[in-house]
Formats: sequence, C-alpha cells, structure tokens
Amino acid sequence: MSASISKYSFHNDSERDLLISCCKENIRLAQEKLYRHYFPTMEKMVMRYTQDDDQIISILNDGFLRVFKKLHLYEGKGSFEGWIRRIIYHSVSNYFRAQSRDLKFILYEEGYQNEPTESSKHSLYYQDLLTLLNKLPEKHMKVFHMYAIEGFDHKEISNQLNINKNTCRWYLSEARKILQKEYFKKFAKDYNEAG
Repeated sequence: MSASISKYSFHNDSERDLLISCCKENIRLAQEKLYRHYFPTMEKMVMRYTQDDDQIISILNDGFLRVFKKLHLYEGKGSFEGWIRRIIYHSVSNYFRAQSRDLKFILYEEGYQNEPTESSKHSLYYQDLLTLLNKLPEKHMKVFHMYAIEGFDHKEISNQLNINKNTCRWYLSEARKILQKEYFKKFAKDYNEAG
C-alpha cells in the first residue's frame, strides 16, 4: 500500500482543510484520501502495541471509523494528526480491553523504534499502567505520553511543548527511570504477596 501513498499526500494546509470539509460531508473519495494519507503513520503507532496483522487492521479500521464519525467535532485547533492519534490510541486501548487481554507495559528505547515488540517478562493491567503513569511529574508524563503512546518524535514534541529537543530527551529518560523503579517496586510487592 505504501508505494501508492504519495498520490494521497497534501500539498498545503488549505488542501487538507478542504479535504476535511469534504469528509464531513461524507464524500467517500475524500474519506479514502484522508485514510490513505494517515494510515502509514497510524499503523506505525499501532505496531508499538502489537505485531499481529489482524489486530492492527482491526484497530485501525475501528479507529478511522471513529475519526469519520467524530470529524464534525474537530474545530481546526491544534494538530489534526495529533487529533487522529488520540482517537487511534483510544481504539488500541478499547481493543485490548474488549479482548480481555493484558496490556503490555513497554518502556520504549529509541534504538528499538524500528523493531516494535509486545514481549515483556511481566504484564500490567490497564489500570496498573494508568496508576504508574500518574506517579510521573506533569512534564515528564506529557513527554512520555506524547512519545510512547501517541507516537510523536522528539522534534514534534519539542515544537509542541516549546522545549529544546535535548530537554525533551531528558524528560523521557527520567520518566523511564521513574516508571521502571515504580514497576519493579510493584512487581516485587506482588511477587512477595503471591509467595
């Protein structure tokens, strides 16, 4: 699919805005163009959570259906791609909750971005993950969420949060350290209670 994606690119913001308007009017060709334009980026994001092709397609199709159903709510404020990312992320979350599976807790290392994996020695349930994330300081949580969950790179995060790229990397590194410490503290406690 990616070989033919270029013809689905936008040349400027006004072309994108026109396409969004057409999608709001349920014009199928416009919806297809929007879908094909954002599909590769969203697919890469979903692959951080699963490598199963059927799961990826199911999550993306559900996510894009939600995008089209909620498009009337998009007011043109902020990043449109970021708006789509949030919907797709909720689709990921909903998929794994509906399947009654554990969400894997992954601390993403930059060196492994091109090799996403869902393997982990220990798994955390969704609520446990939220509890751990809430232990992060606000700025750390924001950077970690944008990088690890929404799939933004350091340049995009530094632009959106108006911070230096190196500062962004530091926040992410510190967030990982805090999460690892809290994770192992929780695992040790659960292990001791089970034994």
